[in-house]
Order: sequence, then structure tokens, then C-alpha cells
Amino acid sequence: MNTKKLTVYKSNDVIEAGYKLSLNEQRVILACIAQVNSAEKLLETDEFELSARDFAHIFSVSDDTAYLALKEVTEFLFKRYVVIEKTYKNTFEPSFLKTNWISSIEYVPTSGKIILTFAQKMLPYLSELRGAFTRYSLEHIGGMTSVYGIRLYELLMQWKATGSREVKILWLKKQFQIEDKYPSIKDLKKRVLEPAIRDINTHSNYTVEWSQRKTGRRVSHFTFVFSEKESAKPKKPRAKVPMTNGVSNLDIERLARVGESYEQAAERIKAERARAKN
Repeated sequence: MNTKKLTVYKSNDVIEAGYKLSLNEQRVILACIAQVNSAEKLLETDEFELSARDFAHIFSVSDDTAYLALKEVTEFLFKRYVVIEKTYKNTFEPSFLKTNWISSIEYVPTSGKIILTFAQKMLPYLSELRGAFTRYSLEHIGGMTSVYGIRLYELLMQWKATGSREVKILWLKKQFQIEDKYPSIKDLKKRVLEPAIRDINTHSNYTVEWSQRKTGRRVSHFTFVFSEKESAKPKKPRAKVPMTNGVSNLDIERLARVGESYEQAAERIKAERARAKN
């Protein structure tokens, strides 16, 4: 598997869906989604493999840790579900689809790999994507150790064209399925928000800053401002400088005498430089 080229494509409905996965469950799901050809039809019978060796390489863990992680994921991932908010058929009536992530998972201990298939109801959100979807390179979340860091990174990438996003705290807790946890805003920041921000700033290709907004006396919203790191931006190829007889045209235009052609000026400049060296 060429882990450098793995790219995650998800419908924005899944990006904003409500679900809770362990860190390793999230990693397995993303590593398999990254193998899906998002432009083609995905079938429920299509199988996706992930070896312990590739898991270790993508997520920067030891081989032993990878073997144990895949074995553990096999035990629990089959039971995990996601809640997707949508509209009912062709109406404007809101509905909530609850579906498992996968329809099967198989563990091969001797070769240290798993094989899974995605649940039928998940297929439209992972393949033949048109319009509202988000994509990012798997390597940009590979070093993260906070499942909330991965989720927050996805939510920000959905809005990367604007570089900012404000979300209601209650909505964020609902999507992370932690409504019954961290009633104190102080605990929410310490246990969820700050580790997530630290993960993004340390391991991803983006940096993010955050602030809070109150409604009345209560903190009700988080605002995120983010931008791509300079080191992560693709370098633009240096433009070739036009040359005439070994002298740049910029130098010729700067040093040419009245009436000289480019070729004449180039020969004179070269001769003057040669004399200066001697």
C-alpha cells in the first residue's frame, strides 16, 4: 500500500454526523475509506484490507501496538454506528439515519491484517461523490493521538476555503456524542478542545487558534481560525529566467546601451565581466 497517497473522501453529511469511535477504530475506518475510489460506485461486497505493518507506518506506532490495535478493533468496530442527519426522500422533512459503519470484519492473526466491508447505507456517503464532500490526506492526521483532534480537523477542512468556523458547543458535543460528559466548560476545554487543538497544530498541515463567545452569561460557541502551514504548502516552481548568449535578459535590459541588440549587449557584457575577473 502506498500510504503517502492515501486520501480520505467523505460526504459532508458524514463529516458532520454524530458518532463515537475509539482512536484505533477511527484510524481503521479512515485507512479503509482512503482506499475507496470516491468517483466510482462502491459495492457492499467490496473488501478493504489493512495490515498491521501499514497501520504502524501510517499512524506512527510500533508493530506490536499495531497488531494489538487491529485485534481489538475487530472485537468492537462491528457494533459502532453513525447518525446522519438528512432529508426524507424528496421532501424537506428532516430525518436521522442510524447505520453501522461496516457490514463485516475479518481478522487474520497469522498475517496480522483485517478485511472489512462497509455497510450498505454508508456507501452513498463514500463513493460517487458530487458536490458537498471533504477530502484530506491521511498522513495529515496520522500522528494524532486524540480522536477529537481528528474529528475537529475534519470539521475545519470542510470550511478550509474560508479559514474560519464557529460552532455551537451543544452541537459539537452532540456530534461527538459526549452530551452527558464535561458539563463544566473548563473540563470540556481541558479534556476535549485543548488536546484536539494541540494535535492539529503539532501533527497536521494546519495551525488553528480558537476563541469562545457567550450568549448571555454562558459560553455558547467556539470560533476557530486556521490556515495552512507554510512548510505544508507546495512550493511554486521557480520561473526560468530568459537568457541570451549566456546573459540573463534582465541584465541585458538593465545594462544595454542605446541602439544595442540583445545579442550585441550580451557579448559586450560577457566581455566586460571576463576582463573584470582578470
